[in-house]
Amino acid sequence: MTIKTKFTEAFGVEHPIAQGGMQWVGRAELVAAVANSGALGFITALTQPTPADLANEIARTRDLTDKPFGVNLTILPSINPPPYDEYRRVIVDSGVKIVETAGSNPAPHLPMFHDNGIKVLHKCTSVRHGVKAQSLGVDGISIDGFECAGHPGEDDIPGLVLIPAAAAQIEIPMIASGGFADARGLVAALALGADGINMGSRFMCTVESCIHQNVKEAIVAGKETDTELIFRSLHNTARVASNVVSREVVEILKGGGQFEDVKDLVAGVRGRRVYDDGDVDAGIWSVGTAMGLINDIPTVGDLVARIVSDAEEIITGRLAGMVAQGVSA
Repeated sequence: MTIKTKFTEAFGVEHPIAQGGMQWVGRAELVAAVANSGALGFITALTQPTPADLANEIARTRDLTDKPFGVNLTILPSINPPPYDEYRRVIVDSGVKIVETAGSNPAPHLPMFHDNGIKVLHKCTSVRHGVKAQSLGVDGISIDGFECAGHPGEDDIPGLVLIPAAAAQIEIPMIASGGFADARGLVAALALGADGINMGSRFMCTVESCIHQNVKEAIVAGKETDTELIFRSLHNTARVASNVVSREVVEILKGGGQFEDVKDLVAGVRGRRVYDDGDVDAGIWSVGTAMGLINDIPTVGDLVARIVSDAEEIITGRLAGMVAQGVSA
């Protein structure tokens, strides 16, 4: 049995599973492993210091896989914005055919991408943003529930409500993100109206993920309660691992502090040290509540195969058995 959905057909992948862009994590080794497993992986463009570095990372990924993969381009407010146009040009010139956009309105990017045969999957945290993106002509939606790592938006709507609410209004392929780590989540997402799932924290905790082994082991040891929501009072909520730094940030902002009071604590260079050096208290680092469902560090290939086979068993075995029992009773 193969699970085919609008997402797998539109984006040309075998399984309805994606590894979305993650800062400092979406690199060639992980993305290629995801692609080789039959899922859809994304290189994170802004992990690469320059557009030329992104071109090299795309080439490295191509050396490791001949299957489809994409590039994530996240556009956020910045004092010194990166050269987005140059990154976009590299994506086009490299021949990549799938882009994940996030962080702001995708409209400025669609003409160039679509003119070059590139499909755009846009990440949203609310139904209204998903509907807007659909109206602009994106090729697919990734809808992020409150459980997710990174920026869950300000509505605090978990996937159990957000996914079916979005499915009622989204006609293009839609994958669900936030809280997904295993076959049960995949089956639940499909039942709620999604066409697949996006996993971040689960893919962080694999053999091919480039982050330090200490961080992977912290994820395995962590529970679903071991995250913090920072920047709530600044209306720029982010879900990160609970550690010395994130708890201090929460307390400072709770006491009336402003971004200037915590900017050194949340600096990206400190967060990168967590992944590079393995000091899980060196800075803030993103992880979702799915941490409570992650209990091992498998290869990507084993993980995806396990999720797909277990999902098929749940659908054809346990759930089908319930329907049969109901009929015979």
